[in-house]
Amino acid sequence: MLVHGMSKEPVPSDWPPLTTTEVRRLLLDLHLDGAGEAEVEWRSPRPFSSAALVALPGGRLVVKRHGASVRSIVSLEAEHAFMRHLATQSVPVPAVRDDGRASAWQVGGSVYEVLQELPGQDLYADAPSWTPFASTDHAVAAGAALARLHLASQGYDAPPREVEPLYASGRVISSGDPLAAIVALADELAGLGDYLSRRPAYEQEISRALKPLQEQFLPHSGALGSLWAHNDWHPSNLLWSGPGEGEGVAGVIDFGLANLTSACYDLATALERSAVGWLEPIEGRPVHATLARAFLRGYWSGRPLQPTEAAALPHLLPIVHVEYALSEVAYFWRVVGSPKNADVAYDTYLLGHLRWFAGEDGRRLCSYLAKVTEELAVYPSPAGTGHAKADPRT
Repeated sequence: MLVHGMSKEPVPSDWPPLTTTEVRRLLLDLHLDGAGEAEVEWRSPRPFSSAALVALPGGRLVVKRHGASVRSIVSLEAEHAFMRHLATQSVPVPAVRDDGRASAWQVGGSVYEVLQELPGQDLYADAPSWTPFASTDHAVAAGAALARLHLASQGYDAPPREVEPLYASGRVISSGDPLAAIVALADELAGLGDYLSRRPAYEQEISRALKPLQEQFLPHSGALGSLWAHNDWHPSNLLWSGPGEGEGVAGVIDFGLANLTSACYDLATALERSAVGWLEPIEGRPVHATLARAFLRGYWSGRPLQPTEAAALPHLLPIVHVEYALSEVAYFWRVVGSPKNADVAYDTYLLGHLRWFAGEDGRRLCSYLAKVTEELAVYPSPAGTGHAKADPRT
């Protein structure tokens, strides 16, 4: 089976696809009605796990299989607890199936989860991550939906998830000594230290690329409150309303990177994922500034940024990817044994994105977004409405 890779070209999957026999066995163990008639209808092209849409006589489910070295039962159940909280706040997320004791199950070297299918159209099902929104209407709707999620997350009190491959956090970029923070991360993230030991110049490389950008963010980092967030907000993690229903977000999926970060971190991640054409050649790489503005306008309509967040955002954006990129290095190096992709995660993703933001195009984008937040701040939401006044310049 071919899945999304580190470029625009599909690649063979690192994980075997889910089979109907395997899915039936799992669902029978959960005593689900019609489990013996379950059929795999569609397999996801996402690369980091095996996922499938499964039809039963009474409806459809999403079944996911993770490598046990990637996701533990404890980690998945922390993810599920956050999703259940959001559901109580009317955020459209998949319902998590359980057996009365657990909502994740390990069988050998695999960990499974089962989710109810959400209504809505998966318009970006075949689009790789870092694909831009198809329209400004989509960008506005996605921004507004992220604001609603952040409002719903307020008051959710849970500790951060355990450190694991494919992990979002802001510890490294918020540290006064980021290299020491990376060493500490490597003690918890199996494979990272081994990979870095094979890059003898990594301290100089990371310091040279990260330090100038991080120094601009550090004065703002302490003012950002903690919040459980999605941390992987991009078009293909959203489901969309059908024709005649507007351009709204009908559902939010894939909480694999959900963790205790901040609203600003989540917002910066969303912009980083969709505002720059990372999969295009660096020469002439497109910047989707209009879509970024529309996304911020949508977000502002539901949750105007605090002045501290607005000040931090343009400085957080260039470095928000750092810890996840390091976790990808560990994933490719140790979990799936791909030195080539580990090098891509380190050179092209970790260092390459930092260097791009330090260049002319990156600086221009951050300056533009700073101006956008200044303009939006002039038109705050009227008290109690949650909707921003119309900005005549948009």
